[in-house]
Amino acid sequence: MIALTSARTAITMLYGVETRVWTDGEGSMFQGSVAVGIDFGTLSGRAVIVSVADGQELGSAIHSYRHGVLTQALPTGRLLPPSWALQVPQDWRDVLAHAVPDALRASGVAADQVVGIGTDFTACTVLPVTRSGVPLCEQAGYLDRPHAFPKLWKHHAAQGQADRINRIAAERGESWLARYGGAISAEWQFAKALQVLEEDPEVYAATELWVEAADWIVWQLTGEFIKNPCTAGYKGVFQDGLYPSRSYLGALNAGFASFAEEKLSGSIGGLGAKAGDLTEEMAALMGLPVGLPVCVGNVDAHVTAAAATATEPGRMVAIMGTSTCLVMNGDHLAEVPGMCGVVDGGIVQGLWGYEAGQSGVGDIFGWFVDRYLGADTTEEAERAGIDIHEHLAHLADRKPVGGHGLVALDWHSGNRSVLVNHSLSGVIVGLTLDTPPEDIYRALVESTAFGTRVIVETFEQSGVPVEEFIAAGGLTRNPWLIQLYADVLGLPIRCVASGQGPALGSAIHAAVAAGAYSDVRSAAASMGRLDDRVFEPDPDRHRAYSRLYDEYLQLHDYFGREGNDVMMRLQQMRHEVMAP
Repeated sequence: MIALTSARTAITMLYGVETRVWTDGEGSMFQGSVAVGIDFGTLSGRAVIVSVADGQELGSAIHSYRHGVLTQALPTGRLLPPSWALQVPQDWRDVLAHAVPDALRASGVAADQVVGIGTDFTACTVLPVTRSGVPLCEQAGYLDRPHAFPKLWKHHAAQGQADRINRIAAERGESWLARYGGAISAEWQFAKALQVLEEDPEVYAATELWVEAADWIVWQLTGEFIKNPCTAGYKGVFQDGLYPSRSYLGALNAGFASFAEEKLSGSIGGLGAKAGDLTEEMAALMGLPVGLPVCVGNVDAHVTAAAATATEPGRMVAIMGTSTCLVMNGDHLAEVPGMCGVVDGGIVQGLWGYEAGQSGVGDIFGWFVDRYLGADTTEEAERAGIDIHEHLAHLADRKPVGGHGLVALDWHSGNRSVLVNHSLSGVIVGLTLDTPPEDIYRALVESTAFGTRVIVETFEQSGVPVEEFIAAGGLTRNPWLIQLYADVLGLPIRCVASGQGPALGSAIHAAVAAGAYSDVRSAAASMGRLDDRVFEPDPDRHRAYSRLYDEYLQLHDYFGREGNDVMMRLQQMRHEVMAP
């Protein structure tokens, strides 16, 4: 689509029309060129139209999933057990049909100015498909089978399988286990697939490919099945060119021995590389020209590193939304207990990409507001004309640090890092009959900041220093929350300038796939954007929060490490009595 002929001259071939333009460097060769970034989130998908030259966002649109997250029942009405979280593939196609054309209209640019498309997805969101890519849940005979549907990242019902995966890997001395901090998550490909085999072997047998949604959506756009190295490495246990061995998988379950070679087959492309060209059908659906380059898929968190210009070691990026994923690059391989993984080239080529995360963050705040907030507090926010979260922040900030007498654990969706246990649950200590809702809200926010601090300190203690902390995602719109995080961490925080960090990151990768830049690093340098504002930690508040953090750590270790497994016993009881 685009060939760079020198540092000063570029030849842009747009659909057969050759235009000679002058440039001062990569990415600025054609002022009107734009890339499309499409981010598939938990409840909605969004598209942005981005200038290839400088990363300016010219238009964006969001499309909510009609089915959202299936946690209670299938569309047929069949009830789901606890800890399930499924999605419907048609909701993802609808994002292409609605968000992309809407964003293009909002941008005011013509469709023939688009030079490439990039996508990212939540992960691990994985689905069983036929050899031709048709989701099993869309096949006759499987509409009422829960295991035929895509399992969202927050599907945590495979913890038992994950426990066995980890135990047997440790017993056998599997070398790849250290690359994941010593434990594989229930959220990832292997635990979820093993759950399918053991709970619905007919669906497992009918599954010809076990595919990350990040790769499936690119397959839909191009007709080419190219896997991405990010989900393969972090969610699929693909290390040093290999999946876990047949003998190990067979030790988990004899019927699982051939899982990797049969159901994870497919070539793996490079991040920022072209996966294929936009098909005629998808071009018509989105209102774009046929043949546009579509880049290899990516994960929403990891792709945001480019938007945050965090393509060098030491810059940790926290993508803060429903959950929080923390990623950073390092120039050496280290073992970090409880990390989600370290992958060679998992974020950018030539560096080790590290990942950690928290399973619940914005989800926890939303849960409290939606289910436990009194009408009087909501009405106060409405009268003031402000968002309820902003109103609670104003109320909560009236007291000094520790003035509420509370400390909480942020495990309402389990613990992703560093304990890697999704049977854990939330705790609030210190409640009295005088505790107002804003105090509980603040304690919950503080608990998520404490969870982040545990991760940062674990990385630093493992020889992977965090020199800068950058925030992205929807929660960055709340300056009170970001300042609280800075005070807890004792680190300055900068935010990605875009409210759609993953989509911007996908557009950056699309620009590379289109040939506008030679690699992701150079594209990020031109197109990535950070706010000028820096949230500096207050020394006095940091000292006060460190006292509360010590209390958090005692609860963290007591329930998560010291053998009081009351949370696991309660979860087991719940599953037993609530199973359909």
